[in-house]
Amino acid sequence: MTNLTIDGMLAQARQQLRRLLPIELPQAIARGAILVDIRPQAQRLREGTLPGALVIERNVLEWRLDPSSSARLAMAEHHDVEWIVVCSEGYTSSLAAASLQQLGLRRATDLEGGYQALKAAGLLTVASSAPHFEREVATLAWL
Repeated sequence: MTNLTIDGMLAQARQQLRRLLPIELPQAIARGAILVDIRPQAQRLREGTLPGALVIERNVLEWRLDPSSSARLAMAEHHDVEWIVVCSEGYTSSLAAASLQQLGLRRATDLEGGYQALKAAGLLTVASSAPHFEREVATLAWL
């Protein structure tokens, strides 16, 4: 068995993904895709939040999104959910999305350029119109 470099592993992961451009994100959210921010807390504090995104740190991502996992989120009810994974610049998210696809989450992908690209495009709040986010906001307002 030949050892891969990280660049080779990244290229291999990206071959199986149809990565989204930031400009495609509003349409994906409108059709029901769920944005998942996998950045660690320290990075989110330093860079900023991503309103409407589910925050699931990378170390527990597969457990939370695998429909067969006892630790899954309620939203991870089947393998056809469209998950869009975001990290800071779009590297770790590619590896994470490829891992989700290995679990059978065939619609999992990531965002080219990550959080930084969304910020540069002025699209940081695009996921705040997501139905799951609006339900959460309404629930908090009711409390």
